[in-house]
Amino acid sequence: METPLQTETSQPKPITSVRPFWYKLKQNQMTWAGLGILGVIVLCSLIAPILTPYNPTQVDISQKFLGPSLHHWFGTDEVGRDILTRILYGARISLGVGITVIIMASVIGILIGTVSGYFGGVIDVIIMRIMDMVMAFPTLILAMALAAALGPSLQNAMLAIAIVKIPVYVRLARGESLVLREKLFVKSAQSFGINPWRIIGKHIVPNSVSPVIIQATLDVGDAILMIATLGFLGLGAQPPTPEWGAMISIGWKYLLDFWWYPTFPGLFLFLSAGSLNLIGDGIRDILDPKAGR
Repeated sequence: METPLQTETSQPKPITSVRPFWYKLKQNQMTWAGLGILGVIVLCSLIAPILTPYNPTQVDISQKFLGPSLHHWFGTDEVGRDILTRILYGARISLGVGITVIIMASVIGILIGTVSGYFGGVIDVIIMRIMDMVMAFPTLILAMALAAALGPSLQNAMLAIAIVKIPVYVRLARGESLVLREKLFVKSAQSFGINPWRIIGKHIVPNSVSPVIIQATLDVGDAILMIATLGFLGLGAQPPTPEWGAMISIGWKYLLDFWWYPTFPGLFLFLSAGSLNLIGDGIRDILDPKAGR
């Protein structure tokens, strides 16, 4: 049996229980549409070697600029590579990089934000002024500048996007920490002399993740578009890597004569970003009570 002190100091559950989450998810048809579209793209990318017999980087000049056909469903590019094959293998890169970047940014952001909000004082001022300086620049412009300074490569593009995304999660986590540090269960833990880092890890961080999850699901689509943009500008993945932005960067030059070259990579980019936004909107409606219409 719990004592009154245990009852008062027990912390709230940080994550919504599964049953209400599943009930709300079943009612959101647009979220299911997003999950369906994204699921098909992910599945096709995973079984790409079964769906297509071609190598995504193998050059065959004799097959260049072939239109869509039974042998090449999406046609071929300027050096004879099958575009469908490159799109499917490129999905692994674009989706994987987008998700990885947001995971990096959200984990770093929530750690910095909770420390800033919990300790306050000079630490909070220094951290938030740095975040304000980063957020003072347009996100894409700053990512382009960082990627150009680091050098054109997929890894540097990922790092640049992660850096410009971190301040958003820092501010979210800090806001939650400022509220949570005044709660009774945190005050009680402090009165018992529990180590501040243990309080942050056990009480503050778990109860700060909901808004971060919501923001992260909405940001994955944006990260994929940013990766594609940097690839389009030559600051991301380099040839012959089958990345959607890099494919569109080369293909748009041939749009009038060979429409299929940039069209199909652009279509898959649109579908992926759109489906992730639908999923993000659904998760926001479920986890954020204030977002209910």
